Amino acid sequence: MTNALVVHKTQLPRFHDTFRAAQYVRMSTDHQRYSIANQAATIAAYAASRNLSIVRTYADEAQSGLKIENRAALIELIEDVQSGKADFSHILVYDVSRWGRFQDTDESAHYEFICKKAGVKVAYCAELFDNDGSLMSSIMKNLKRVMAAEYSRELSTKVFAGACRLSSLGFRQGGQPGYGLRRELIADTGQTKGSMERGQRKSLQSDRVLLRPGPSHELAIVRRIFEEFVHERRSEERIARQLNKDGIANLHGRPWTNWMVHYLLENENYIGNLVYNRRSNKLRQSPKHNPPDCWIRSHAAFESIVDPDLFAKAQKRMQTRYVSISNEDMLKGLRIRLKKSGRLSKDIIDAAEELPCATLYQLRFGSLRNAYRLIGYQSTRDCAYVDSREERSELLIGLASDISAKVEALGGQVVFDKKRALLILNGTLNVSLRVARAWKTAGEAPIWTIYRRAFLPEGLILAIRLNEQNELPLDYFVFPTLEMRELRIRFSEANRARLHRHRLATAEEACSAIVKAAMTSRAFQAKTGQARGHRRVVRSKTKIVHARHQSSEGTRRHR
Repeated sequence: MTNALVVHKTQLPRFHDTFRAAQYVRMSTDHQRYSIANQAATIAAYAASRNLSIVRTYADEAQSGLKIENRAALIELIEDVQSGKADFSHILVYDVSRWGRFQDTDESAHYEFICKKAGVKVAYCAELFDNDGSLMSSIMKNLKRVMAAEYSRELSTKVFAGACRLSSLGFRQGGQPGYGLRRELIADTGQTKGSMERGQRKSLQSDRVLLRPGPSHELAIVRRIFEEFVHERRSEERIARQLNKDGIANLHGRPWTNWMVHYLLENENYIGNLVYNRRSNKLRQSPKHNPPDCWIRSHAAFESIVDPDLFAKAQKRMQTRYVSISNEDMLKGLRIRLKKSGRLSKDIIDAAEELPCATLYQLRFGSLRNAYRLIGYQSTRDCAYVDSREERSELLIGLASDISAKVEALGGQVVFDKKRALLILNGTLNVSLRVARAWKTAGEAPIWTIYRRAFLPEGLILAIRLNEQNELPLDYFVFPTLEMRELRIRFSEANRARLHRHRLATAEEACSAIVKAAMTSRAFQAKTGQARGHRRVVRSKTKIVHARHQSSEGTRRHR
């Protein structure tokens, strides 16, 4: 009798888990009936009728249902289910379209199957069928998935047709205007509602947007760029460098780059034309360039800024630079130019109208020296700088790797832009990496120089100074970009006192200085609490889309 009172099973039954549920809600911008509040109300009524208790909410607001990459809440939901962290047995969704409008209906079924395999049921609360796996339920569910995908396709077609019609009438269809241009908001009655500032959007669907010339000082800069490109035969890179040297910022308030100048030169907005559908990415697919016969062009939609003849000459110069030409013809033109000029250089080649740009010679033959060698010309210029370019690049990459490892070990985040030799630490601190080579003339002390690039974000500069033979690092300098007042900075005995406070003897000291600056920045400390709160979402998103990013990451590392 005594043994009958002993409790042999110490684990209580878990029948109560059956009544725990999570709700997933998503709103794009299509209909008011799909608002978060309306979805939550319908889901709450469904849960009450089936004795379900909603213990968790996953919400994606203002997110399209075409793909999963931009839906952090759904990514977190799938990850919680897969990892076994889910403390619920039901997932309540308003209807099939809120789960997603995936263009491949198998993708929608795949995510539901993941939940089903983990023992979590997905229920669609506003549908007329119960998702119980029956024949009728399976037919209706797949039909709804096809209808959800087709709705997006039909809507995309209608929106595109409307945008093409409005573009043909001279109305701009979204996006920020170029440098020297402004947007004017027009009511459906044709009356102006004032100028729109950068970042502002129209509030009424019936309103329209027209482009107008901007401030006079910006218009003068636009005309200057075209004049220098056409009449002075300057390259985009040279124009950008001069604009930055003159302290002229672009439309975003940042330094100019050669691609910004190139975009400005080919933009028909500056002669009053409005061009639409040059590129498209329908249904969130990869962007593609459309052929010219698919472009929608409205001529003289507004007042031109640049003379059409000058614009036409700029287009002709850009086209002639990219015309297909054989290696033999390129070398023949180089021989003729050598005979006329007596010598060759990058500036001479760029200034010659009959020759392609010097960059094309470098791409075709590996370097200008290789092209010179093929025509029997030897430059008197010291090209050791070019020969050691790869070694300097490896030196910067190694230093960037050391800094990245230390920052990440402390919980920070690192992005390395190899092309610009730029480290972005914790999203707040920009560190530009430079190498200072030594050069000297007979009887003079050596001088080390670093040059300002077209793109120099505000932050720090980490400069590696090489020895006089330019073989090994001599020391390191860490200083703010404000020190880069001119086009270049020279390290010599003359300015040693001014830069001595920025000098560090070893790479270890330089890395430590950068890491300390990154981990003590106010912006990083302010973001730390928020980052911890969202770490699960970020980690979940990374795991689901890891397969897509891994190949590109591997390619970058290989390069």
